[in-house]
Amino acid sequence: MKRIGVLTSGGDSPGMNAAVRAVVRKAIYHNLEIYGIYHGYQGLIDGEIKKLELGSVGDIIHRGGTMLYSARCPEFKTEEGQLKGIEQLKKHGIEGLVVIGGDGSYRGAKALTERGFPCVGVPGTIDNDIPGTEFTIGFDTALNTVIDAIDKIRDTATSHERTYIIEVMGRDAGDIALWAGLAGGAETILIPEDKSNMDDIVSRLKRGHERGKKHSIIIVAEGVGSGVDFARKIEEMTSFETRVTVLGHTQRGGSPTASDRVLASRLGALAVELLIENKGGRAVGIVQNRLVNYDIIEALAQPHTLDMKMYQLSQELSI
Repeated sequence: MKRIGVLTSGGDSPGMNAAVRAVVRKAIYHNLEIYGIYHGYQGLIDGEIKKLELGSVGDIIHRGGTMLYSARCPEFKTEEGQLKGIEQLKKHGIEGLVVIGGDGSYRGAKALTERGFPCVGVPGTIDNDIPGTEFTIGFDTALNTVIDAIDKIRDTATSHERTYIIEVMGRDAGDIALWAGLAGGAETILIPEDKSNMDDIVSRLKRGHERGKKHSIIIVAEGVGSGVDFARKIEEMTSFETRVTVLGHTQRGGSPTASDRVLASRLGALAVELLIENKGGRAVGIVQNRLVNYDIIEALAQPHTLDMKMYQLSQELSI
C-alpha cells in the first residue's frame, strides 16, 4: 500500500491521540502517505479528509480526547452511507483504513471489510468491552479517574457517616465498576452481568452497620439502573442517609495514563504493519502482554465476558 487513512469514531477515550500519533508516524516511517479522516464515519461520508505529516501529531500523546474529533453516524449503518464512504476513500486514493474506536466503530470497519475495503480495528473505548483483547485504550485512565473519585468520596462518607452510591459508565459491561470497586474497597458492586436484588444489597448494608460500620460505598454501573433510584430504595428500606454521585463524562476525559499511552502506541503501530502486509479485515489487541490480531468479523460475533472470579473476590473481601 502507498496511502492509508485513520479515523476515530464513537465515544472518545483517553489514549486515542496516542494511537493516532503512532499510526501517522509508523506510516511515514515506512514511506506511506497517511490521511486523517475527521469526525469519524460522518466525516468519511462528507469527505473531511486531510493529509497528515509528522508535525500534525506533535504534542498530542499526553492529551485526552481525539484530534480527529468524533461523531455518531446513523447513515453509515446503511448501504448507501457505506458506499459513499468507499467512494470518498477511492477518490483520495486511500487503500487501507485504521479505525480506532469501540463496538460501533468496529461494526463500521466490518461493513467496509465485507465490501472489499481493507480495514484494521484498534480498540479505543473506556468500557473495555471489545472481544479478543484483555484491555482497550482508555480503560486504565477511566479506571484511575473513578478510583480517585472513590477515595475522595470515602473521606466525606466517613465524616458524615453516610452511604454513598457512585454511578459509573458501563451500559452493557461492568468492567469499570468491578475493577474500580475492587481497587477502591467498595462494599457493594452492581454490574449488568449479575443483577443483584435490593434485599441482598440492604442485607449487606445492615450487616456492616451491626458490626459498627458507619459508612458504605456502593458502585453502580449505569446498565444496572440509576444511582438515584437505588439511593431512594435504600432510604425507603433502611434508616441510612444516602447520597449519590454520577461521574458521567468525567470518566472519558483527562490525560491518558502511561499504560494507555504505551498500549495505544503499540496497537496503532501494529495496525499499520498489518496494512503494509495487505492484511485487512483484522482487529488488534493485547493478551497476556502480547500483541495479537484476529479476524474482525469473527471477533464481533463473540460476546464480551467479565471475570466473574474477580467479582466473587470483590464480594468476599467486602464482608
